[in-house]
This record gives sequence, C-alpha cells and structure tokens, in this order.
Amino acid sequence: MINKLAASELVLNDDGSVYHLNLLPEDIAGKIMLVGDPDRVPKVSKYFDKIEIKKNKREFYTHTGTLRGERITVMSTGIGTENIDIVMNELDALVNIDLKNKVFKTDHTALELFRMGTCGSVNPDVEVDNMLVTENVVGLDGLMHFYQDYEFENEFSRNFMAKFPYEKIKPMLYFSDWAKEMGEYYQDAKYHGNTATFPGFYAPQGRQLRLKALDDKFLETLNDLGITNFEMETSAIYGLSKLLGHKAITVNSVIANRRRGEFSADHAASEKNMIEWVLDRIVK
Repeated sequence: MINKLAASELVLNDDGSVYHLNLLPEDIAGKIMLVGDPDRVPKVSKYFDKIEIKKNKREFYTHTGTLRGERITVMSTGIGTENIDIVMNELDALVNIDLKNKVFKTDHTALELFRMGTCGSVNPDVEVDNMLVTENVVGLDGLMHFYQDYEFENEFSRNFMAKFPYEKIKPMLYFSDWAKEMGEYYQDAKYHGNTATFPGFYAPQGRQLRLKALDDKFLETLNDLGITNFEMETSAIYGLSKLLGHKAITVNSVIANRRRGEFSADHAASEKNMIEWVLDRIVK
C-alpha cells in the first residue's frame, strides 16, 4: 500500500500549485537558472525568444520560456539558505511527486540547476568583474544537519575541518561539491574555486558596524584554509541537489575583493555581462 503525504507535509495552493513557489509541474523547464534578486529575473528573461510563464509569490519570481529553441526557466530565490531549502524541496516536488495524489513518482527526474549570482572574494589575487565557478563549498549555516542520510567528505572538507580554528562554529559546518559534468558549460571561466556560504551578511562575512565580528582575521583565515570566495546560497543548493538527485553548479561574478577593499566600478555592467556570459554557454 502506498502511503500518501499528509496535507501538512506537502502544502499546496487552491489551484494545486506548490505553496511557496506558486508553480505547477508544467511551469518549469529541465534547466533552471537560480538568481537571488527578483529584479534579476526579467533581466535574464528579456533575452528569451518568448516567455510562456510569469508567476510570483513573495520573493519567488519565475519566468519560463524558450531561448534559441530550448525551454528554460529563471527563478529568484531571495537571500539565504533557508530560502534555498524551500526552493529545492518544492522544485523537486514538482518533478518527483504526484501532486494530485500526493505520492512519490517511481521514475526520478533530475533537474539541471544553475545558480547565477554575485560574490565577494577573500583571495587577494582574484580580480573583480570576472566569473568564478564553485567546485567545493562549505556551509556555515548548519542546514544540512537537519536532514537524515546526508554525508559528504572529500579531500577539501577533511583538510578544512582539520584546520578550522573556531570551535563554536565547527559543529555547524557541512560540505558539498559541484556536479562535475556540468563544468563543461563553464570551462572558460577565469576562476574555479572553493566557496564559503555564510548565514548572514554582517558579522558572518566579517563586517562590523555597532556589533563586533568574531575575529578580525576571519576572512583571512578562510583564505588560508583554501576558500576563494563567499556568498549565501550555494552550500544548500549543492547539498540538497546531492540528496535529491539533481545536478547543480554555481557561477558568480566577483563584484568585491574584500582583502584588497575593492568593489566593482560598474555593478550593473558586471551583472549584465554575467547574464549574457551564462546564457551563451548553457543554451547553444
């Protein structure tokens, strides 16, 4: 006997769409571009040949259309891994759960997920306004510890854990890596590196206003441990993709080098260049 998911576990809207994303299975493509900022969605979809779907709820805006004859989706996630937890689980539900009957499908569908965002670098040698692809990622937010059966370890994670000096934070750490086969899309990126995903923008990223950060040397220490850049979503995208059987890759435009105190002279131009650069590579 197949057990149905309880209404409290898989929450749907009145039209049968998933609760937060407000989407039906036919609303998304197999290739999905994830951006943080809702305002970035139309900046991407304006390059589509046509737009079939425009839906939104809260910070989650989705446009699906075709580009050079291929169906593609762009979706905003908002900021942070807590939002990614919603996005990843509801995207998976759209393709791997029979929403009408609330049962798991027997045939698994793997989505291709492309995070496209901006980041800061902790490596003084990384130049702003260039593309950086995440190979390994460490999450400092603790999200994946809430899921059973998540285990990931590789050479990068072992070295990082062995040398990470902040004992209060250490229990929250988890690791993941890219879908290596998707690296073919971005072979010509100027940088490939290791990313730290932070649970906040201020003290977690070493910024200090009225409140003091844990350590003035935090970013420098991360760089010494092999971290190239930092942002706020990739660890959850990579970790949940592994658990759910999807493929994910992150490319960020480096808009700041924190070690050199540099910021992109034209943030809008850097964003536009990134969008065009990514679209040219993931849809031929």
